[in-house]
Amino acid sequence: MGLQYSVAVRNAQLDAWEATIGTSAILKIRTGAQPADVATADSGSVLATVNLPSDWMAAASGGTKSKSGTWEDISADATGTAAHYRIYASDGVTCHEQGAVTLTGGGGQLTVDNVSFAVGQAFTITSYTKTAGNQ
Repeated sequence: MGLQYSVAVRNAQLDAWEATIGTSAILKIRTGAQPADVATADSGSVLATVNLPSDWMAAASGGTKSKSGTWEDISADATGTAAHYRIYASDGVTCHEQGAVTLTGGGGQLTVDNVSFAVGQAFTITSYTKTAGNQ
């Protein structure tokens, strides 16, 4: 039988994750395949850089944690197809997480309203939720 955690422990894990990354995290949406891990150098081109709100995640509840506030960019940096994202500390250099970007309902860890970016295009991140589960 695998490990099982109480909801309180799962919530604490999620809140600690956000605290470790810190306030004013930076999200970069990129083209191409994501690197092998977060310690590997960036890959692809940056399509958009989003300065996340200071309190960028809601408090964990029921073992899940969702984005807080509106995550959007009124002007994409480049043209291309969004494929992966990386979340950095406020320094914009220390990468703490990466994952897939898909259209809303596409199954990626981060979903957007349109994966085809054009320079200057506005876009919205429609969903970003983390779940701490039992293993």
